[in-house]
Amino acid sequence: MRQQGGEPSFHHRLRLHPAFASVHLPDPRDLIIYLPPGYDDHPERHYPVLFMQDGQNLFDPRTSFVPGRTWQMHESADAVILAGQVEPLLIVGIYNTGARRLAEYTPEPDPKLAGGEAAAYGRMMLDDLIPFIARNYRILTGREHTGIGGSSLGGLLSLFLGLHLPTVFGKLAVLSPSVWWNHKSILSHLNEHAPQIWERPRLWLDIGDQEGPKALKDAEQLARRLRANGWEPGKTLHFERIPGGTHDEASWATRVQPMLRFLFPGRTKN
Repeated sequence: MRQQGGEPSFHHRLRLHPAFASVHLPDPRDLIIYLPPGYDDHPERHYPVLFMQDGQNLFDPRTSFVPGRTWQMHESADAVILAGQVEPLLIVGIYNTGARRLAEYTPEPDPKLAGGEAAAYGRMMLDDLIPFIARNYRILTGREHTGIGGSSLGGLLSLFLGLHLPTVFGKLAVLSPSVWWNHKSILSHLNEHAPQIWERPRLWLDIGDQEGPKALKDAEQLARRLRANGWEPGKTLHFERIPGGTHDEASWATRVQPMLRFLFPGRTKN
């Protein structure tokens, strides 16, 4: 990782931007940027970008929620890009803010748990974060080149923003989503906003079969609602029950490569 103004402590294609601030949210957050192989060797080339929640869990074992256990996104992305299975892309890991993670990742307040700042988080991305990345890195613009993703509440947030900002995000990575939030209100958001979306975002949805019967049932209900609202399996929707899948970084790490292959397919798709 390259600290600003310091020496890299590990891979030179990971760049850290500490304390990124926005007028829309009270707390600054770190950003970690993955650059694909060949980025520095081809200064004329621009790349698609995937914005991921819980950025401290993606690459760096020192900052991960479970110390030493990450999504291994750097290694997984390198492997499928170099194999030609995934087009080279940037991955922007947006760190969560700890105690305020629940507030920022949820669409509306829950009667018992509060929260409800996802719309403000979306404005942070639109007004501050995406322009910052575009100024500092060579990214392609347009919904067809821009993805957003996360797991658990991060998956809920990413689906919510994908439904509300379909002209911005054309690729959604929704892993183990917290469909349960506020009596499954995300299903109402889906029914309300899907008819207004002129082109369905390409959407990866998964759930581990060891995440509990309620989580599995909720994800299956979400998949049915997506199909009913025009998402086509194999084309704009991939829904998968992960055998042995659990609700943790180790399990999500196993899903990175197939998720990237579906959302950002390269010249070699096998």
